[in-house]
Amino acid sequence: MAKSKKSSFNLLSLGNLEKVKGCAKKRKRVGRGPGSGHGKTSTRGHKGQMARAGAKRRPWFEGGQMPLQRRVPKRGFTNIFKKEYQIVNLESLSECGKEQVITPKVLKSMGLIKKEKKPVKILGEGKLSSPLTVFANAFSKKAKEEIEACGGKAEVLK
Repeated sequence: MAKSKKSSFNLLSLGNLEKVKGCAKKRKRVGRGPGSGHGKTSTRGHKGQMARAGAKRRPWFEGGQMPLQRRVPKRGFTNIFKKEYQIVNLESLSECGKEQVITPKVLKSMGLIKKEKKPVKILGEGKLSSPLTVFANAFSKKAKEEIEACGGKAEVLK
C-alpha cells in the first residue's frame, strides 16, 4: 500500500507571488564612478559622434557610406507631359438615346465620367443605335467611324 502524502498546496494570491529567476534584467546604470565598471566615458567610448551630448542619427544614416536610396538602380521613365483621359465607350453612349448632343457636362450628369474639366476620350467598344453629336477631347479611329456611320458627328474639343 502507498502512503498518503499531505498536500502542501498553498492558495495563489498576490501576497505570495514571486518573480521567476531570470525574468527581470537589472537596468544598466552608467556614469556612477569607476567601481561600477561603467564610469568615466559611460559606455560611449572616446570622442566621436555618438560620444557627444544630444547625439542622434537618422534611421537611414549609414555612417558616410553611399546611402541605400542612392545605391539602388533607378529604372524607367516618367513622361511629365502625359495626358490622362477619362474613358467612355460607345455602348455607354447608346444607353442615352434621348440625348442628341453629348458633351462632357452631359456625361458627368449621367455618371460616366468623374470630372468635367479632365479630358474625355471616346472608344469604339459597342454599337450605336441612334445618331448622336458627340463632343470630346479625343476619339479612337473606330469610335469616330462608328459615330459617323450611324449618321452622327464626332466633334473634337480644344
